[in-house]
Amino acid sequence: MRIALGVEYDGSPYCGWQSQAEGLTVQDTLQAALSGIADETISVSAAGRTDAGVHGLEQVVHFDTHADRPLQAWVRGVNALLPGSVAVRWAHPVTEEFHARFSAQGRSYRYFLINRGTRPAIHAGKMGWYHLPLDLAAMQMAAGYLLGTHDFSAFRAAECQAKSPVKTLRQLDIRREGDMLIFDVSADAFLHHMVRNLVGCLVYVGKGKYPQAWIADVLASRNRRLAAPTFAPDGLYLRRIQYDAKWGLPQIED
Repeated sequence: MRIALGVEYDGSPYCGWQSQAEGLTVQDTLQAALSGIADETISVSAAGRTDAGVHGLEQVVHFDTHADRPLQAWVRGVNALLPGSVAVRWAHPVTEEFHARFSAQGRSYRYFLINRGTRPAIHAGKMGWYHLPLDLAAMQMAAGYLLGTHDFSAFRAAECQAKSPVKTLRQLDIRREGDMLIFDVSADAFLHHMVRNLVGCLVYVGKGKYPQAWIADVLASRNRRLAAPTFAPDGLYLRRIQYDAKWGLPQIED
């Protein structure tokens, strides 16, 4: 039997999503709880891997099991074994043709950025922060240069393992709510650090370091050294994974 799960997590205490030899990860934590319910070793495959400090609103995973359990056992039962920083939101049976990563048609991230002179305390670790005033209109105009299908090598981490740097950026919206900027970013897939590098460059434009068209020059250069430094992971959330409706996965509004 193959089961898909929607998983929410606070990435602050973890060394990222992916299982590793040293350090606590979200994947290892989830697998331990699932194995406890299944009474067998469970290994999950995820739609995407998030870095240390990055959060998940709805990561999607799948796993195979011989255990015959009611669906709620994979939600309430697993949640009873998980720490407060990780929670299963839903469980859904799928066929063996479904794969959390390869069946995905798109991915969406959201970045929360506090824009004020003093650092946040209550939201520390949950939102990014920039102390100088940012020009929202300039950032929105600059974002327009990035939409569409491009080679995003300039926004790619050196250790990125993606086979191709060509991705289709479908959405890059920025809005302000009080002293908070919210970035909504959607694409067919993302390169390692791509969202955080995009945010870093947009902050450069917003603070007036470079004109709006500079970001188009960075994109065309395909040179990571010309872009801004990678922005902090704190405010980044894996928001949603898009799948064909034929899989029947739950649709949860955030």
